[in-house]
Amino acid sequence: MCDNCGCNITDANRHLLVDDEHHTIEVLENLLHENDIQADHNRAHFEEHGVFVVNIMSGPGSGKTSLLEATIHALPPGLRMAVIEGDLETENDADRIRRHGVPAIQITTGMACHLDAHMVHEALHDLELAGIDILFIENVGNLVCPASFDIGQHRNVLLLSVTEGDDKPAKYPIMFRAGAQVLITKTDLLPYIEEFSVDRARAAIRAVRGDMPIIELSSKNGHGMDQWVDWLVRSVAERKAQV
Repeated sequence: MCDNCGCNITDANRHLLVDDEHHTIEVLENLLHENDIQADHNRAHFEEHGVFVVNIMSGPGSGKTSLLEATIHALPPGLRMAVIEGDLETENDADRIRRHGVPAIQITTGMACHLDAHMVHEALHDLELAGIDILFIENVGNLVCPASFDIGQHRNVLLLSVTEGDDKPAKYPIMFRAGAQVLITKTDLLPYIEEFSVDRARAAIRAVRGDMPIIELSSKNGHGMDQWVDWLVRSVAERKAQV
């Protein structure tokens, strides 16, 4: 979609544009290429400091920020986290994270429906990576464009909420193919939303990525949070061992 609507041209990468506006395809290919170079640069920063980076993606309102708030209190003592928030406008989500005493940097994208590697790199200037074990990057709520942009993350985590419908993996397969972990969120609402079937959701995810691990959880009542935290702890340990 970004190749058509031009939303991959952001304030953070606009300086990479060439003057010849007639060569649109070449310009967009150049931006994506430069994005990948910047993403590798970001990843090198993370690995230098032993930081495990999770890119959290989903549609709007799936519970990304609520999940992060619950994660703050569920992580074992000594495991330090920080958050980069992405939204078109406002610092609402970053403020929610800061209230828990966790560093949070807000990226406001304006009209861009995703984060790119240049935006994330600029945000890193305000983070002390040496004091972080896990960096969560909450991408803009969108089930299309974020999957196309490497931002330097180690893993993509996809949220599918009970309130969205169990057919979203079938409708937006590119997003779910890009994931390393799917979380079915807001499971506390299952008794009230008869239209959502966990079995159908799991089948739709398997049809897109047969090997995709899935965790059902609720940030509200804590169901499944132990599995999520176990996955994070293991991933951090694996990352530090590799470094």
